[in-house]
Amino acid sequence: MNGVHEVGVDEAGRGPAIGPLVVCALCVPSSDRSVLNELGVDDSKKLSRKKREHVFGRICSISEERNWGIGLIICDAEKIDEWMVSGTINTLETKLFAEAILEAAKDVRECKIIVDACDVNESRFGKGVSENLGDGWGGCEIVSKHGMDSEDVVVGAASIIAKVNRDSEINKISREIGMDVGSGYPSDPKTKDAIEKLCSGVTPHGSLRWGWANVQRSWIKQNKMPMPRRSPEQGDWAQSTLVDWEK
Repeated sequence: MNGVHEVGVDEAGRGPAIGPLVVCALCVPSSDRSVLNELGVDDSKKLSRKKREHVFGRICSISEERNWGIGLIICDAEKIDEWMVSGTINTLETKLFAEAILEAAKDVRECKIIVDACDVNESRFGKGVSENLGDGWGGCEIVSKHGMDSEDVVVGAASIIAKVNRDSEINKISREIGMDVGSGYPSDPKTKDAIEKLCSGVTPHGSLRWGWANVQRSWIKQNKMPMPRRSPEQGDWAQSTLVDWEK
């Protein structure tokens, strides 16, 4: 890839109790911003499911024609739980963002990286991404701000790719267990019912984030015993509030 490129990065599935965290990085020549605008790209949350999937299909098709780079990282619930034994959701995301960037921009020599900051401290999040990228990327500018999926069209496109892939993973889980698990977020009634079912087996279902407090409450309520450890190294911990996610 010759010339100056821009890499937009965003995630889907940070807070849900069910399913993976999906991160996408999209690398495009700076001159192709207008192409994304013509496709109707916007923050994935602002688009209907039908519109989002249509725009997603167009992005994927044009990315092949124009040699855009796409880095997609799907971090399943088990990997999230393993990381959270000693880390935080923010440090995990800086790692996943960097992995997605390395995949999307592996042939790029000069670029500007724009990330939708997941930390309450925008600069700290950008610094974490930079550290995970390593010394070879020191010459690339990193812009780390909140709400970039709404403000920047490249980040908006990345948010669409991440969201559609996250929805696909959730649909797979729904088909597997034979019920609609909803969005995966704790406030969703369908998700609440799904968590109850997924905690009714010999062990909690693999698609659950075992460290999330609502999952642990459901398990303890039904089984009258402590939550099992997902791995021998896992201690006693729980992801309980949005404040925890912002540490």
